[in-house]
Amino acid sequence: MKQILKCSFCDRAEGEVDVMISHRNAHLCNFCVDHANSVVRADLKERDEEPFVLDWRSIKPEVLKKKLDAYVIGQEQAKKVLVVAVYNHYKRISQSLIYKAHSVDIEKSNVLLIGDTGTGKTYMVRKLAQFLKVPFCSVDATVLTEAGYVGEDIENIPGRLLQAADYKIDAAEKGIVYIDEIDKIARKSSNPSITRDVSGEGVQQGLLKLLEDTTVNVAPQGGRRHPDQKLVPVKTGNILFVCGGSFGSMRDIVARRLNTGQLGFNAMSNHATDAQMSRESLLRRVCAADLSAYGFIPEFVGRLSVIGVMDPLGPQDLRQILTKPKNALIRQYRQLFAMDNVKLVVTDDALDYLVEKALEVKLGARGLRAMCEAVMTDAMFMLPSQDDVKEWVLDKPYMVQKLNPSLYTKQVA
Repeated sequence: MKQILKCSFCDRAEGEVDVMISHRNAHLCNFCVDHANSVVRADLKERDEEPFVLDWRSIKPEVLKKKLDAYVIGQEQAKKVLVVAVYNHYKRISQSLIYKAHSVDIEKSNVLLIGDTGTGKTYMVRKLAQFLKVPFCSVDATVLTEAGYVGEDIENIPGRLLQAADYKIDAAEKGIVYIDEIDKIARKSSNPSITRDVSGEGVQQGLLKLLEDTTVNVAPQGGRRHPDQKLVPVKTGNILFVCGGSFGSMRDIVARRLNTGQLGFNAMSNHATDAQMSRESLLRRVCAADLSAYGFIPEFVGRLSVIGVMDPLGPQDLRQILTKPKNALIRQYRQLFAMDNVKLVVTDDALDYLVEKALEVKLGARGLRAMCEAVMTDAMFMLPSQDDVKEWVLDKPYMVQKLNPSLYTKQVA
């Protein structure tokens, strides 16, 4: 007589179910399998909502810097400053969870990055956030205005970070915010004015509490379109704020303070001495007094205690940016061409000419991308339709034609 199998969980007979899974003396029906799947999914979802914890022991500064080295060329000192600040920030967050008995409270330290455009300020912070797997958002300070005026409110910054964290509050409260073009919110004038500086000093005053520790009620769907929605409180005490800007006239301010003879008629009469520094090295001497002279209020300067300076990119740096990093520009274009079964070959003299033109426009690495697009556009338009072309060589004459058509025409004539 054939034995009737029954589910070991629900006791249903084999004829009452669609599928019966058997292993040794245990049996499982399809109904119990579905129920088990739902339980597992609910448990995983509940785990996702557990407190966001980042183990600071796994993000040693040397490890983070080595990861940055694979993507960012140069900027050795700025990398060290940034990774140490990030490491100490997440140690500070973990302190309240691990070392509860200790009475020493570690204060929050936000970061200020100073450097010319295209030197990799935003890129470096974004890469660090990717390595740490923490929420990240980038905000442009030029659109920020004091609350109540036309523009973007300061309180919208935690809202962007909450969106980047997929609306998980605990993760957003431990994320990284990069505020770009911070030098554009300096006071427009050192003299008192009868009009409000709503996009300068007004923004600085609004950022004070945000940079330190406050609770911001965020409207997840946007406050103006959905005024009746429930606000979500977000604490900023454990959010790392990194501010960056080019600070165009900062070198002159530092030179004036150090009396290096870089300005005025004295620059022609003074002899070169050890005390006299190049304009590139002046930014390394930036201090709180220089930031105040630039147009920042002392309270704002005090909340940016860590200062990192980005070095200007020279010809060798730009050359390496094109080919050396894991996601170098030339590697990206080679991958794009390879997807159309075309091998891209770039000659050395073409790369040298591209670097030369990028130095002329003074846009740093950002200028390389724009020029590469100008050079590659026609080829990327035509080659996908030409199945007989298996290799395309990008040489200097072709690059001269695309980047400087007037010069190329004169040479031909």
